Amino acid sequence: MTMNRRELMETAAAAAALAAIGKLELPAHAAAPVPAAGADKWVKSVCRYCGTGCGLFVGVKDGKVVAVKGDKDNHNKGFLCLKGFLLPEIMSAPDRLLHPLIRKNDKLVPATWEEAMSLVASKFKAAIEKGGPDAVGFYGSGQALTEETYCANKLFKAGIRTNNIDGNPRLCMASAVGGYVTTFGKDEPMGCYDDIDHADVMLLVGSNAAEAHPILFQRIVRRKEAAKGTKIVVLDPRKTPTARIADLHISFTAGTDLAILNAIAHVLVKEGMVDEEFVKAHAAFGEGADANKTWEDYKAFLEAWTPEKAEEISGAKAADIRTCARWFGEKGKASLTMWTMGLNQRTKGVWANNLCHNLHLITGKIGLPGSSPLSLTGQPNACGGVRDGGALSHLLPYGRLVVNEKHRAEMEKLWGVPEGTIQPKPGLATVDLFRAVEDGKVKCLYIMCTNPGQSMPNVGRYRKALRREGAFVVVSEAFHPTRTSELADVVLPAALWAEKEGVYGCTERRYQLLEQSVKPSGEARPDFEILCDLAARLGHGKLLPFKTASDVWAELLTVCKGTAYDFSGMTRDRLKESHGLLWPLPTAGHPGTKRRYVKGDDPLVPADHPQRILFYGRPDRKAVVWLRPHQPAAEVPDAEYPLIYTTGRVIEHWHTGTMTRNCKELRHANAEAVVEMHPDDAKVLGVKNGDLAKVASRRGAETFKVRVIDGSRKGMVFVHMHDDKRLCNLPTNDAVDPISKQPEFKVCAVKVTKA
Repeated sequence: MTMNRRELMETAAAAAALAAIGKLELPAHAAAPVPAAGADKWVKSVCRYCGTGCGLFVGVKDGKVVAVKGDKDNHNKGFLCLKGFLLPEIMSAPDRLLHPLIRKNDKLVPATWEEAMSLVASKFKAAIEKGGPDAVGFYGSGQALTEETYCANKLFKAGIRTNNIDGNPRLCMASAVGGYVTTFGKDEPMGCYDDIDHADVMLLVGSNAAEAHPILFQRIVRRKEAAKGTKIVVLDPRKTPTARIADLHISFTAGTDLAILNAIAHVLVKEGMVDEEFVKAHAAFGEGADANKTWEDYKAFLEAWTPEKAEEISGAKAADIRTCARWFGEKGKASLTMWTMGLNQRTKGVWANNLCHNLHLITGKIGLPGSSPLSLTGQPNACGGVRDGGALSHLLPYGRLVVNEKHRAEMEKLWGVPEGTIQPKPGLATVDLFRAVEDGKVKCLYIMCTNPGQSMPNVGRYRKALRREGAFVVVSEAFHPTRTSELADVVLPAALWAEKEGVYGCTERRYQLLEQSVKPSGEARPDFEILCDLAARLGHGKLLPFKTASDVWAELLTVCKGTAYDFSGMTRDRLKESHGLLWPLPTAGHPGTKRRYVKGDDPLVPADHPQRILFYGRPDRKAVVWLRPHQPAAEVPDAEYPLIYTTGRVIEHWHTGTMTRNCKELRHANAEAVVEMHPDDAKVLGVKNGDLAKVASRRGAETFKVRVIDGSRKGMVFVHMHDDKRLCNLPTNDAVDPISKQPEFKVCAVKVTKA
């Protein structure tokens, strides 16, 4: 087939795999080995972008990063996507922030570190003295190193004594966490990447892996080529690059997939594809918030959720739903479900996650090679820093909760602070935290390693909040200006990726050490050092006495010990030697755990347990099958706003594009966000390719160039999220899931007019 430059770029991340099955000629820049570029040395590290966690080596010459090459001994087998290959370009970008900035006369001007940190400390002290600990807050990132996130959480919860610490994982994986916790009693996936290599059926729900997780997509395609008969089903409203390789693409109205997932379960039960012995031994059943139902109740609940009813609600074909269910449930076949933001960023995101787990529990296709639910993570350390550091408003490290008196007492003892230091009430989750800045309850906000001035839903509202009179905003950032740093009162230059050392934890519970390759640029400092400096200035230096990131890791190994997330055998030396370690890993000699809850693999399952699996996360040692009916999105189209609006990534760029726009190849290939729409909608609106169109919701509006494409579903428009000049989040909805507090980025109602 003939492909233009854009189409080649869309599929380049999976180019090697596609080449193997004769679909594409492999571009030289897509997955080929990177030349040494005259590097003096190669330093082991991890990719800075998505949650796949690809291992790589950083090539250094004359103290500068000059190249990268994939780690052949890691899970990615030496492959990197385009973004990963171009990482060296971000290190010397023209907009690298090299010196502190403070706002004077409404302009950000250069300052010394002493000036900047003295100002930050004085403002925080004044706010706390006047308004108490909850007058300040912290907003962190799934991109920060584990050691950095842990330091921030310890400072704010045990030092300042506020639980107002949250982060962008609330926008990313919070509903996946809520799904795991409500189903299994514990956070994090039970499966691993190795399951891709054993799966006979792969169900991708709300995941455009070809663009968002390219190396995993490559692995998916390799499995399809290696094992003839492997089936791939994609549930996605759009015909994405991922859907192009699907054996079955089920398109539907955005926000209606709960009806489809229940209909799949309906077919599994009706056609005898369930494992009743497994269900009896390992499943409980729940409705609402309580596991107080039975198998019979669940079957009765499913009676109404026929494929025909799902078709009526969602627009998906009933016949396709039946085909999907039959492939998934076929006896003797291994079935793997993967999903990401399309499922999570919803007001019923936790429920949608629960329904994916249901399919595996009722068929018994769980905890086996190739059979598992496996959420795909958006950020490089969302699975490490937040859970390890406990850096969300309701958490303490390693699954502990601030509302749990025993958990608070454990952490107070481990942290060496008096009883009652940690507040028992959860702090403000992300949307509420920014609303508290808006109404003046939170006077000072410290933002680290993230870009909420572009990434928040309904972002126009919160941009105004950050510049509200009386608000004091500190941003630790490697680049300037960003759409957040431009709003700050103080901007601190942070060391970037290869300039510092620390640990990332990726999708499959894989932990890896990023070793420092070069010295920080200019006056930049690692966030870990900045936080320790702030702690000392606020009188909490004894809480953060660390001299190196390794010191922080040593403390983390004691804090995790004895929990369900135990990796206390994962010493710094072992991390340096390894190419990725999967927890639980409680002893130095343990090889790591591919599949949790499985006897003989997971060290937390007793060797003499009588069955192959033990869901030890809940007191009854069972996983919950939830009765979750379809419910519509918080906002659906109407006469005034007749179209559905959704957003997502493109292969060239990552998140808000702060780093990838600094790579000239990526910027030239696809710098500008466009609005994709179906030809029928474009005809009605009187717009064509290249026209400007205004996309407006009840919250905000932005103007984009139009791309007419039959890959978009009729009645829905799709916009890229990476463009800092055209803010896709001005129209998005900041309504949140009541369980996870994650906003509904993926569905809202808009009108489109020719600009």
